[in-house]
Amino acid sequence: MVGMSLALVLARAGLSVALLEKGSLPAQLEQSFDGRVSAISLGSTHILEKAGAWAGMLPHAQPIQDIRVSDGPTPFFLHYDHREVGDEPFGYIIENRYIRRALQDAITQHPNLKLLEKCSISAQTADESGISITLNDGSTLRAQLLVGAEGRHSAVRDMAGIGLTQWEYKQTAIVCTIAHDKPHHGLAQERFLAAGPFAVLPMTQGRSSLVWVEPTERAGLYMELPDEEFVQEITERVGDYLGTLSLCSERFTYPLSLLHAKHYTAARVALVGDAAHGMHPIAGQGVNLGFRDVDDLAGMLVEQHVIGRDLGNEALLARYGRLRRLDNVTMLAVTDGLNRLFSTDLLPVQLARDLGLWAVGKMPGIKRILMRHAMGL
Repeated sequence: MVGMSLALVLARAGLSVALLEKGSLPAQLEQSFDGRVSAISLGSTHILEKAGAWAGMLPHAQPIQDIRVSDGPTPFFLHYDHREVGDEPFGYIIENRYIRRALQDAITQHPNLKLLEKCSISAQTADESGISITLNDGSTLRAQLLVGAEGRHSAVRDMAGIGLTQWEYKQTAIVCTIAHDKPHHGLAQERFLAAGPFAVLPMTQGRSSLVWVEPTERAGLYMELPDEEFVQEITERVGDYLGTLSLCSERFTYPLSLLHAKHYTAARVALVGDAAHGMHPIAGQGVNLGFRDVDDLAGMLVEQHVIGRDLGNEALLARYGRLRRLDNVTMLAVTDGLNRLFSTDLLPVQLARDLGLWAVGKMPGIKRILMRHAMGL
């Protein structure tokens, strides 16, 4: 999603772009390909507008009007109301397949963008004037810059010799879609349980997406439950505010880990999205960081293009790396720290967490800053 967005923003600005896809784009629209939704912040919608794709996503976008964060069974919680910072929602919950569909539709409309499907890079060589890549069919392409946007298992990153810092959380996210007989009113909830966070994210058509994090060995046991018993388990965690729950999708599992590239750039190579940084989903900000990568890198490249300068010059890449690293490292540290802080039921730690939630709720200035950050502003 991040790579398609970058290609579109650049093509719409007049740059010549080749978009290489290892698989087939239509296959990514099947519900079985990806059961997840994304929380698209208000700031990210502006970037998707630049890509010419936001209008295609909007019919499938559920506005997030309120956010409620609670600490397990305790009575303490933090509530964000979008009206405290303006009229616009915090963002939108959209199924990933509809994000991809809108991006794919937009891709077909730009003569500056050439799509190559079912191809992979077998070699890449950079020199003073550009970078050459060899594809799996033996053909070659040459450009001023190569961007790795193929996710956590980035071949571009590995062939550029960029190392990683990474660790496994030994947690797995169970993801599914539920229907319910009471409206959600645009409320997104995240409950921090000792096993991991449990999020209920509002969707269109009276549905919600669940992101249920458990230790990996226990997640496997829950996945084996019959539907009726599985619904009983999620009902205990969701509570009764949505009424009677039913399962309306298959269940998906995603192992959780942290990944951070030691450098975001190499000679005529830049990384965006999960190729550069992969984090715990506890704050729902992973794809939004990727879109911010797109905005910053595209802004620099368009500026260079307008003045006729080399798009892969060392100074530009160094500036991109410095700019994005602070933002991304901060969010990686926050999500990692939150997961560790809330994944313990030690009484002193729990009391400190509850005091923190209560205190933030009583400090309007700090609360507004956090709400605007959640909105990507």
